[in-house]
Amino acid sequence: MAPVHSLFGGAITLALEGDFMDASEFRQVPDNQEVLLSGNSNISVILEVLQQVADGTDPPAMDKAVRYHYDSIANDNDATDVHVDWVDAPSGQAPEGTTPRPSLLHGTQKVKKFGKITEEDTVHIWVAVWRLPSKKVDLVLSRNDPAPKDVDADSQAFRATAGSLRIVDWNLFA
Repeated sequence: MAPVHSLFGGAITLALEGDFMDASEFRQVPDNQEVLLSGNSNISVILEVLQQVADGTDPPAMDKAVRYHYDSIANDNDATDVHVDWVDAPSGQAPEGTTPRPSLLHGTQKVKKFGKITEEDTVHIWVAVWRLPSKKVDLVLSRNDPAPKDVDADSQAFRATAGSLRIVDWNLFA
């Protein structure tokens, strides 16, 4: 069973397989983010509370939302050769006070290696988006892995991680 991480002071829980550390223990992290770093690889997992980018929780709106946030990550990374491998965008509707189903995406981006001008890594990025319309929030989970051993297994693990996310305290978004 994957260890459960309490995020944002326990307002959100997330089961995440592996040895992950809270990055805020050794570097500054923005208040709207939780950053977890693998202790034995270059994998990072980031959960962000962001302003909702558009209206709608139907599958086309959720497809657009997860692609928007993936493209935003690519922009932040100054990525080249951005590619989407798959998207799973179910309806994001849920009864008030319950965690909706996320929209999921996997893709690759070519990103310059840290400190290198010409060398690029192909980074695999998984993104999940939960739209919380009553709070005007997009909750965005991303996993960045520059060297996945088994992309299919990692995709299944990301699906399990995203499926485990629970919003425990909705006052986080007040």
